[in-house]
Amino acid sequence: MTTSHSTFLYILLVLLLFSLPFTITSSATEAEALVKWKTNLPSASFLDSWSISNLGNLCNWTSVVCNAGGTISEINLSDAALSGTLDQLDFASFPSLTSFCLNGNNFSGSIPSNIGNASMLTFLDLSNNIMEGVIPEEIGKLTQLEYLSFYNNNIIGVIPYQISNLQKVWHLDLGSNFLETPDWCKLRNMPMLTYLSFGYNELTLEFPEFVLRCHNLTYLDLSINHLNGSIPETLFTNLDKLEQLNLSSNSFQGSLSPNFTKLTKLKELQLGVNMFSGVIPDEICLISSLEVVVLFNNSLQGKIPSSIGRLRNLQQFDLRKNHLNSTIPSELGLCTNLIVLALAENVLQGPLPISLSALTKLSHLSLSDNFLSGEVQSYLITNWTELASLQLQNNSFSGKIPPEISQLKNLVYFYLFHNNFTGSIPYQIGKLQNLLELDVSENQLSGTIPPNIGNLINLRRLQLFRNNISGTIPSEIGKLTSLEILDLNTNRLSGELPASISNLSNLRVLFVHSNNISGSTPNYFGKNSSQLSSVSFANNSFSGNIAEAFGVHPYLVFLSLRDNQFSGVIPLSICNSTSLQTLIFARNNFRGEIPQCLGNISGLSILDMRHNNLSGILPTSFDIGCSLRTFNFHGNELQGKIPRSLADCKELQVLDLGDNHLNDTFPVWLGTLSMLQVLSLRSNKLHGPIRTSRIGNMFPGLRILDVSHNAFTGNLPTSLFQHLKAMKTTNQTRMAPIEGSNYYQDSVVLVMKGRMFEVVRILYLYTSMDLSSNKFEGLIPSIMGDLIALRVLNLSNNGLQGHIPPSLGNLAVVESFDLSFNHLSGEIPEQLASITSLAVLNLSYNHLEGCIPQGPQFATFQNNSYEGNDGLHGFPVSKGCGNDQVSETNYTISALDEQESNSEFLNDFWKAALMGYGSGLCIGLSIIYFMISTRTPKWLARIMEELEHKIIMQSRKKQRGKRHNRRK
Repeated sequence: MTTSHSTFLYILLVLLLFSLPFTITSSATEAEALVKWKTNLPSASFLDSWSISNLGNLCNWTSVVCNAGGTISEINLSDAALSGTLDQLDFASFPSLTSFCLNGNNFSGSIPSNIGNASMLTFLDLSNNIMEGVIPEEIGKLTQLEYLSFYNNNIIGVIPYQISNLQKVWHLDLGSNFLETPDWCKLRNMPMLTYLSFGYNELTLEFPEFVLRCHNLTYLDLSINHLNGSIPETLFTNLDKLEQLNLSSNSFQGSLSPNFTKLTKLKELQLGVNMFSGVIPDEICLISSLEVVVLFNNSLQGKIPSSIGRLRNLQQFDLRKNHLNSTIPSELGLCTNLIVLALAENVLQGPLPISLSALTKLSHLSLSDNFLSGEVQSYLITNWTELASLQLQNNSFSGKIPPEISQLKNLVYFYLFHNNFTGSIPYQIGKLQNLLELDVSENQLSGTIPPNIGNLINLRRLQLFRNNISGTIPSEIGKLTSLEILDLNTNRLSGELPASISNLSNLRVLFVHSNNISGSTPNYFGKNSSQLSSVSFANNSFSGNIAEAFGVHPYLVFLSLRDNQFSGVIPLSICNSTSLQTLIFARNNFRGEIPQCLGNISGLSILDMRHNNLSGILPTSFDIGCSLRTFNFHGNELQGKIPRSLADCKELQVLDLGDNHLNDTFPVWLGTLSMLQVLSLRSNKLHGPIRTSRIGNMFPGLRILDVSHNAFTGNLPTSLFQHLKAMKTTNQTRMAPIEGSNYYQDSVVLVMKGRMFEVVRILYLYTSMDLSSNKFEGLIPSIMGDLIALRVLNLSNNGLQGHIPPSLGNLAVVESFDLSFNHLSGEIPEQLASITSLAVLNLSYNHLEGCIPQGPQFATFQNNSYEGNDGLHGFPVSKGCGNDQVSETNYTISALDEQESNSEFLNDFWKAALMGYGSGLCIGLSIIYFMISTRTPKWLARIMEELEHKIIMQSRKKQRGKRHNRRK
């Protein structure tokens, strides 16, 4: 052994001896630091190896890796279901730590500033936790970092400019936090950066200038922020290495630059949910490497470029929610690698190109909400064997559903609703056993429901409503035990509801209304469907008692049995459905008493029991803050008083208790309900004077008041008329409709133009007051002329005296005005002749005298509007009233001229009006009001007046020869 060699070994031995204590000391420090941190972590039992007693085995501790020197170099606790904070972890105790990963846990708290002491870190991943606070400036001390991810936490504050000190970082992901915009000018260039994500944060202002200085970027994600302005042109030159660009869900605007073609390596372009406009430039289709193009939810117009066929690598093409107005280019069929094609919600028209049959890899096809037409050819279906989602709804497709649909074995979502498909549902559909949702509603399908639909055992949603499907509901439907929504409404189904429907244990929604289904509900209906929330049997021929099982559904929200032949009593068990919001039993044969417990269902919003044979008293206990919006018991045999606790239902909008036997006084205490719009108490035994309290602003929203056919006495309630704010403002008649669900509309019975009818859906157009057939006396208060929004005013069959106030001429939109069978005297005010909307006037059987005023509408009224007033003269009752003959002649000639010039139009319009008198006339009157209020040309207004006159005359012909007997 040479001297030099011996000297070398000696020195090496000395160094080893000196370093041994340091290694032991360092390992102990690291172990103590980990154990201290562990004691502050709940549920860390899987870290049992982290123990001081196990110090000699530190490098074998769970999730710990040591370097050659025996000190810790890596801590990897990813997806370990840990929680806690980093507050008790001393990073300074790990001088050799190069990798620290906590990805996929539930760590909270802030990122400690002492993390800057881990100066050897090259890999730091705290992603997918719930950490909060700000990013500490000390992060800039980790100058050896190459990979940094704080993705998907709750970190707030401004991005610290010190982060740009990390000059070796190639992967920087701060996405899915709440980070705010820094002063981008303070950030240094980061030349090694290839992956950058600031997506899903709170960044504002224009495109970050700092990003444009990161010339080596291949991945850039700025999506889901609040950035605006245009895409800078320098992006296309400075970032020409980009392979993935995601700027979606911002407020970028302007046109798409043709310079996108400079991004020759681009594979993914995602610009959806912005404000881009203009056309899609052809130049985008020159980037042959493109695999993903997502431009949905912008304002792009024009056509889909035919050059799209050049993108042979295209796998996803999403142009949904734009304003594209071309046909689907046949060149799209050249993109044979397409997996997702989404063109929904545009203005595309024409048939499906034959070339689309070449897209054999298609998995998702969404063409809904366009104007596409033609038939869906079978050769398309047979080639789309990989299809999992087919969405063609809301178009104008026609023809039959191809039976070849059975070849789409992978189909999961099948939507054809709202088209013009005809024929029957192909029985082959029963072969699609992976189907989860099937919706072919709102077409013209006929035939029966194929029994083998029961083979679709995975089906969760079956919607066939609004077709012409007939026959019975097949019992095989009970095999669909995964079914959550079954909607068969508005067809021609008959027979009984199959008992097997009780097997649908996951059923949430069952709608079979508007069919001709008969029989009783199955005894065990709903007993096994614990999630049942919405049920409608309305408008069928069901009979018998309702199933007790309805009362075992804690999640039942909507139940409608209206327009059937159900009988028996309403079971008390219905009150066990404590989540009920809508309960409609209208127009059946229910009898007995109303369950008092209904008043205790706090969320009940609509309670409609009208037109049954219910007796007893109304529910009396409504809690403070109850949710009732509609309370309708019209047409029963109820007695007793109006419940005082209804005053606690502050959201009440419709209260209809008409046609019962209630014995009470006027419910002035309801006047504090600011949302009440309809109050109908007609045909009861209500009595006494109508008095108001001293509370100001009573009944401010009331638009329909009907207390007719009672026994109210005293003078007309002047103090009440002083309030009624909604009746004093004409724009109130154009309010939004009374709120309701898609399967319920409020209605109320009105007497208008001498007829009783039910106003449905358009309540918000009407303002009506009916005080007729009571025992009111005294004068008509002139303040009634302030109720200028009234369309119907009926004070007939009372004991009113005095003159007709001229102020009633202010009721400019009134259509029906009835003061008949009173003791009114004096002349008819000239002001009434100026009401151009007046269609029905009845002043008969009073003591009126003098000349009948003349005006456009008064020329249309016949003798029966005035009969029983012996002192009246002039047109139409006599010929001798000053210049009336001239006026009469002029009006007659004018009417004849208009009739002749518009006869052809009127004949057609007349036929249409008669076909739907009940609702058509209501809508017609609304049109007249609209024309008057918007100054429609006079010729059209005259035509509508003439039409109204024809309708009135037709109605009155049936009553000729009948005498009106004056009430004694």
